[in-house]
Amino acid sequence: MKIEIYGTGCPKCKQTEKIIRMAVEELEIDAEIVKIEDLMEIMARGISITPAIRIDGEIVLSGKIPSLEEAKKLLQR
Repeated sequence: MKIEIYGTGCPKCKQTEKIIRMAVEELEIDAEIVKIEDLMEIMARGISITPAIRIDGEIVLSGKIPSLEEAKKLLQR
């Protein structure tokens, strides 16, 4: 599984990354987590609101910090 976290480094984006990493660890998922902070790359991917999460090429969340339970549900889809 490839998880991409989009955000420019703001506190919300950092919190989103922390929650996703916790969810991956708790679920014991084998995942590659990539943090993308470059604004031009974020915009090129069609993301207008951060933080955003893309799992295996599909944007699953944008514009909010997920709770740990929400993150787990996203990863288990």
